[in-house]
Amino acid sequence: MFGAPGSGKGTHGKILGAIPGYIHLSCGEVFRSLNPETPLGKTFVEYSSRGQLVPDEPAIELWQSYSHGLKASGRFHPKSDTLVLDGIPRNVHQAEMLDDFLNVVAVFYMRSGNIKNLVTRLQRRALKDNRLDDANMDVIRARLKTYERETKPVLNYYGKKIVHLINTDGTPPQTFSKILRHIVKL
Repeated sequence: MFGAPGSGKGTHGKILGAIPGYIHLSCGEVFRSLNPETPLGKTFVEYSSRGQLVPDEPAIELWQSYSHGLKASGRFHPKSDTLVLDGIPRNVHQAEMLDDFLNVVAVFYMRSGNIKNLVTRLQRRALKDNRLDDANMDVIRARLKTYERETKPVLNYYGKKIVHLINTDGTPPQTFSKILRHIVKL
């Protein structure tokens, strides 16, 4: 799942993860579950509170550790399950770092043509999920700029063959229907 903050990656990633054979892994949720008193937890709070990305090495290390835990606990079977990534990779360097661990078969580019939709979703999420990083307009602007500058180039890294544009301006069921149409073709 790929897109700007508020584009619907988490919403639709969770829905996909509820389907047998699909495992949703939200890097943001994993970071937010960290104890903020640990070194990695402090790093996450430091960067996310400014709308910035956590540095690549700790982000990938956390992703690897979490995915190995899923595998060790029997919740993820790499030979038969599809891992639905949400929020990683966040830049081209992270995508390169993950090449040895992942076989990316599709990128669902969740895109809204209306910036107000993204802001409204982020602010609603801030209240609903107690996500303070989504409540502050300065942080939202910084996150959207970071996305444009650092994350969006990942689309070119993966190329047009596997990138599927999903317009998220409709209702959640309409958006999920678009995703399913692409999954059926995989």
